[in-house]
Amino acid sequence: MSDGSSEPAIDPRWPQLLSLSAHELRSPLSVVAGYIRMLLQQRAGPLSDDQLRLLQEAEKSCGRLSAVLAELSELARLESGTAPFNRSSVDLSTVLSEAISSMPALPDRVQTARLVDGPAIFVHGDAVRLKAAFSAIIHALLRELVSSTELIVRVAPAVHGGTRSTRLGIAEPSRLEDLMRLELSAFVPFDEWRGGTGLALPIARRILAAHGATLLGAPGDSKAAALVILPSIS
Repeated sequence: MSDGSSEPAIDPRWPQLLSLSAHELRSPLSVVAGYIRMLLQQRAGPLSDDQLRLLQEAEKSCGRLSAVLAELSELARLESGTAPFNRSSVDLSTVLSEAISSMPALPDRVQTARLVDGPAIFVHGDAVRLKAAFSAIIHALLRELVSSTELIVRVAPAVHGGTRSTRLGIAEPSRLEDLMRLELSAFVPFDEWRGGTGLALPIARRILAAHGATLLGAPGDSKAAALVILPSIS
């Protein structure tokens, strides 16, 4: 389902560039990480406490880079249309509950997300990929909370353009009801390139797009809210 906006056509070389970049960067990163592991095992001689601490931090950074390269490869597969999808009838509330419970805690704050009870809604899709997409989106929105410590996730049946669909709102409690009532024309493109989330949000949007869903940003300057419109099957 589309909100009426159009995206520029993707250069067919773009996915190939992403895949090649991930491949070329992975090899030297593996070498660096291997040498760091050898040093941590003290194969080149004993380490002082300061040396050990510095190498441990370097090893963590290698791990973060490795995760970004894995995301780069996944983004390339999604862009090229070669990413596999195992589709079936999926209970949306179950997927959202699992996505929320599997999210890592934010390191510098205590903020939570909660799914409110709603009707049973099923979509045709890949439960594992949808869970990953929703987890990435909710986690990113939690990072943007300022005036609240909680995000509410709510799903409700809707009709858009004469087509039965599902409206999934994510916002702090004071904004959720307005978000669920607004016309789609009031929403803005979702900022998938915000910092601090790696490539999780671009991947999430493309997973949703592969399910015929649209990810929208809330009107105004709030980055801590979003709306997803999904085609439903019941």
